Amino acid sequence: MSDREGYLDGQFLIAMPDMGDPRFARAVIYMCAHTDEGAMGVIINKPVQGMTLAELLYKLGLVPTEAGAAQVPLDLASQPVFTGGPVETGRGFVLHTGDYFLPEGTLPVTEHVGLTASLDILHDVVRGKGPRHMLLALGYAGWAAGQLEDELAQNAWLTCEADMEILFHARPEERYQMALQRIGIDPGNLSSSAGHA
Repeated sequence: MSDREGYLDGQFLIAMPDMGDPRFARAVIYMCAHTDEGAMGVIINKPVQGMTLAELLYKLGLVPTEAGAAQVPLDLASQPVFTGGPVETGRGFVLHTGDYFLPEGTLPVTEHVGLTASLDILHDVVRGKGPRHMLLALGYAGWAAGQLEDELAQNAWLTCEADMEILFHARPEERYQMALQRIGIDPGNLSSSAGHA
């Protein structure tokens, strides 16, 4: 649990297998903020088809050519860009390790993970001054006051402590299964009445 009892900052929200909303089917969401006024998180397991970070940097004009992204560390340049959720889909949200911080642009989620939605982080990545590990998503998932709590009460989601290995290193298609395994659940045994972890 986070430091604030009952709030889900820094945790994974895992969609139940019978999630009716196709935007969230089999989604793993890293929760960035959760208060009485609402919640926001980033889906970490739905890549945008055919788009890598290198291609996005080129499209944004941050590198002169797609080959110019070669100056970006290969493990970052080749990683997919994710569909982070249905809100503000034209805007980038970067989840990253806590070794990177912009005083006027980074929301520290936990001591190990921050969220930055400023182009400055991508400029720094191109210059080799970015975070050790990162995940870039277009858009985010948001909930109004009480909405997420209602969905949790209806068994739409499971929750568990976030895992840095799943967040930054696991293959996107394996993250859902890995998050469920983290809380000891076999997806084949889940139903909408399973309750919360």
